Order: sequence, then C-alpha cells, then structure tokens
Amino acid sequence: MHIAVPIIIAYLLGSVSFSYLLGKWLKGIDIRNYGSGNAGATNTLRVLGKGPAILVLLLDALKGAVSVWIAWRIAPASPYAAAFAGLAAIIGHNWPVYFGFRGGKGIATTIGVMFSLAWVPALIAGVVAVAAIALTRFVSLGSLLFALLLPILLFSLHFPPVLGWSAVLICIFAFIRHRNNIVKLLSGKEHKLGSKGTTP
Repeated sequence: MHIAVPIIIAYLLGSVSFSYLLGKWLKGIDIRNYGSGNAGATNTLRVLGKGPAILVLLLDALKGAVSVWIAWRIAPASPYAAAFAGLAAIIGHNWPVYFGFRGGKGIATTIGVMFSLAWVPALIAGVVAVAAIALTRFVSLGSLLFALLLPILLFSLHFPPVLGWSAVLICIFAFIRHRNNIVKLLSGKEHKLGSKGTTP
C-alpha cells in the first residue's frame, strides 16, 4: 500500500495534459484535432508556436521528475517505488484519465523520469537523440532512439534491474505511441521539425 500511493499520485499528475490546456487557454482549441493530433510538445510547436512548445516540453518533463521525487519522499526505502511511479507518470501522459485517455507520446515525461532515476544513461541517450534530430529534423526518429537506447545503457552500465526493465516498458510504450510515425518514416512521408500543423 505504501508503494501504491506514489504510483497513483504519479498517474494522476502525469494525466495533466499541458499541451491540451495551453491549446484551450491560448486559442480555444483542442490541439488533438490539429497537426498530428498528438497532445505533446512537437505538435504544440506546429500548432501554437515555439514559446508554448518549450513550456509544454518543460512542464511535461517536470511532471515526470516530480513524480519520481514524490515516490522517494513517500517510500524512500523501496527500490521499486520511484521506478514504478515514473512509469505511472508516463502512462498518465499517454493515456490521461482527465482527457478521455487520449494523450501524448510520453517522450518529454520520459526525459524527466529518466534524468531523475539515472541521469548518465539519460544524458547519453539524449545526446544521441538530439544529434539525430539535428541531422534529420525528424523528432520521431530522435525520440525512438532515445527510448531504445535507455534500456541498453541501463543494463550495460549495471544499474538496478528494476530500472532496466522499467526502461524496456518505456521503450515499448514509445514504439506503440509512435507506430504511425514509424510507418511514415519508412515510407518517406514523416513531417520534419518546423512543418506547420493541419487538421489530421
């Protein structure tokens, strides 16, 4: 029960969709009906612009980090509480209870979670992801590389197994949420960074 508390809090916190809220507050729209239809930082950039996109990225990462911090505060002796809370925050972002279980792809929240749990593997994966985005301008490719590298690095660097297996689940979530992007990447139809939003 002690572990369950931070997990529930993390899911509820992760379910707060800042992309959706900013779309409503700034333009009175449901951002999920524009651009790629995704409630995340990249689609916020397409639809609302750079400022809101940066804010969404930071807030989505922050809710992942805060979820891990809360788990440490509530259950400091448990090696699993922080990892499971991080997973719960990402699940909440992807499938938010407040917004009909229709959310984002979880990469920004994953960044916040993984930098809090294991910053060295997260930093290495992040550098590779940023380089891939800079070279190709495909945010989805960088996101997938980030998610794929995390479990490889965690196991290779001998971090606690619970973190490695949590990263495996995070990677699976990322590939599921990016399945349409993967098809578009393979077919050469994926939108590049900076492309404008349209109705999906």
